[in-house]
Amino acid sequence: MTRSDNSLATRLAGDEVLVTAWSAIPDPQVPDILARCPYDCVTLDMQHGQQTFQSIITGIAAIRAAGKHAIVRIPVNDYATASRALDVGAEAVIAPMINSVEDARAFAASVKYPPIGERSWGPLRAMSIMDMDGQTYLEQANETCLAIAMIETPRAIENIDAIMAVDGIDGVLVGPGDLSLTLSKGAKIDPSGDQAQQAAATIASKARAAGKFCAIFCVSTDDAHSAVEMGGSLLCLGVDAMLMQAGAHALLSEFRKK
Repeated sequence: MTRSDNSLATRLAGDEVLVTAWSAIPDPQVPDILARCPYDCVTLDMQHGQQTFQSIITGIAAIRAAGKHAIVRIPVNDYATASRALDVGAEAVIAPMINSVEDARAFAASVKYPPIGERSWGPLRAMSIMDMDGQTYLEQANETCLAIAMIETPRAIENIDAIMAVDGIDGVLVGPGDLSLTLSKGAKIDPSGDQAQQAAATIASKARAAGKFCAIFCVSTDDAHSAVEMGGSLLCLGVDAMLMQAGAHALLSEFRKK
């Protein structure tokens, strides 16, 4: 099979470090604005964000019209939505709370066509957006439609080697917020703390050893630089609502100082 030269999969297989914005607000103007900033990708969040299936249809179209890569994070265990997100043009799907080999297999099956998985046929919107015929899409899909498993718990870390060995899992995403929550047994949220960051480094090292890419959610530019040093190749940096809040606070603070 031949990957498209400009696909997200091709870029992650190279030496590039890519940065994705994170969009929780279910209005297509938001991912459109983010995609026209110097981001490489925009991720539409259906788990903790308010994105719906209808909003990701329009959001993906806006992102791809801007020439950027569209990623979707699905709700926990909602593997049917993984297939549907790809059908409407996403290049990658992030699945939260992948804690076991069984979780990883179910997720990969929803993303990959036979013989790897069990995804059924019907990517009409994706073919239209990508200007592909069905046979061309089919020949590329198992390489260019990426399954990204979120690693967020001690159980997932214990099973990390087996999870990454599952055929069809292309990479992992470190969720340091939930890692700090679960590793501390519910005592704190500290994504930039030593415990979460050390776990992130372990996960990134394991991913590289398995020949998979590692994405890392970063809450600051310092964390993003650390993520690169760990071997992260897809950095999640900047959530839409938080970007607006930070911009408004900075602007008003500057105004009121004078």
